[in-house]
Amino acid sequence: MTLKSLQQYGKGFQLKVLGSLLTDKGFLINVRDVLHEYYFDADSHKWIIGQIISYFDKYHTNVTMDVLRVELQKIENEVLQVALKEELRNSYEASQDDLDYVQEEFTTFCKNQEMKNAILSSADLLKKGDFDGIRSNIENAMKAGMDKNIGHEYNKDIETRYRVDYRPTIPTPWPVLNEGIQGGFGPGDLSIVFGSPGGGKSWAMVAIAGHAVRLGYKVNFYTLELGEDYVGKRFDCYFTGYSIDEVNEHRVEVTNLVEELKGRLIVKEYPPKGASINTIKAHIQKCIDMDHKPDLVVIDYVDYLKAPSRGKNYERKDEIDDVFIATKGLAKEMKIPVITPSQVNRMGARDSIIEGDKAAGSYDKMMVADMCFSLSRQKEDKVLGTGRVHVMKNRYGQDGMTYNIKMNTNNGQIEFLERTSQEELEAIDAPMSKEGVLSLLKKI
Repeated sequence: MTLKSLQQYGKGFQLKVLGSLLTDKGFLINVRDVLHEYYFDADSHKWIIGQIISYFDKYHTNVTMDVLRVELQKIENEVLQVALKEELRNSYEASQDDLDYVQEEFTTFCKNQEMKNAILSSADLLKKGDFDGIRSNIENAMKAGMDKNIGHEYNKDIETRYRVDYRPTIPTPWPVLNEGIQGGFGPGDLSIVFGSPGGGKSWAMVAIAGHAVRLGYKVNFYTLELGEDYVGKRFDCYFTGYSIDEVNEHRVEVTNLVEELKGRLIVKEYPPKGASINTIKAHIQKCIDMDHKPDLVVIDYVDYLKAPSRGKNYERKDEIDDVFIATKGLAKEMKIPVITPSQVNRMGARDSIIEGDKAAGSYDKMMVADMCFSLSRQKEDKVLGTGRVHVMKNRYGQDGMTYNIKMNTNNGQIEFLERTSQEELEAIDAPMSKEGVLSLLKKI
């Protein structure tokens, strides 16, 4: 709840607001259309705000101290002059602590005042039956104080495009793949790993998340298919190299390895269709409040999330599209990479290399994603511990590459080998042939 008067916020708060308006052009731009002198109680503050507004409206920048000195000299009341000089000095020297909070709270206060004024002014319009006028008042009030950041200015912001940290990434466990996707998963990225049922997609999620934890990152792993404890045991297997059947006999070793991990892992279970993307967002926010802002989010599976209802004619395809769009929005808003597995259709499950047209449920989920990979493992692959990873979509570079892999679905260990040659692909396309089996055996 926002307070009704700026006086309720205290003098220190108001001085920080004045200091920001005097020095922070971006903040002033964002609040200019909701900024008024009468929000402030002290005459000295009203005078300062008046100078800020009049100078900005004419020159489109912050008023300088030199200009303020000239304007001060025009005041005949010496007592007022002294008071203004003191308040200006206090405003410029105001503490920078909690400045983000102060600016956000002041912006909210101004927007609420704008809405209140719009409602009050609509009373007379209501008597006249002028609903268009009322609607216009409310819409204008809602638009007031919106973010005025126009975005990346191509001609001016060259340096930002070439900063080393312009896209900080979390690497996968596989250097050869990282080279193709500019280092790994970046803030706001949505990545999808497609595969057939039982093909090892969830184990791939464990490998990606586990590697990140090893490197010191904070990871949230949401499971909508398996229980929290079982997923936790899969991570035990990944970190130790033991299989699910073996790991129970090595609890001491597991404990020692977990204690040495640099990062932190949270595994949270929700029932299928028992959570929405807003549920995930609320949990992430709770984690942030508890000093655990995740660097990486894994959702196993996004397809199992509940979508908002759009009425009786709401088809399954529309539901999937909405869920994936909302997931991309979550990644973008919170500046966190999100990774999820997804099923392929029956035709894709039979393919040696899974292409993008085999996405189950909706092809449009690929349109939303930044990176898409497929994990192909046929019957022979499951026996031999082999498979292929295909880069279906890569927003940051080349796609279409296929890599041979070795995969152990008992402990999540995955090794990338060299890229698959055309001759090998042709041999693999006949999986029951002697050539296909021999090609796979060569990779072990």
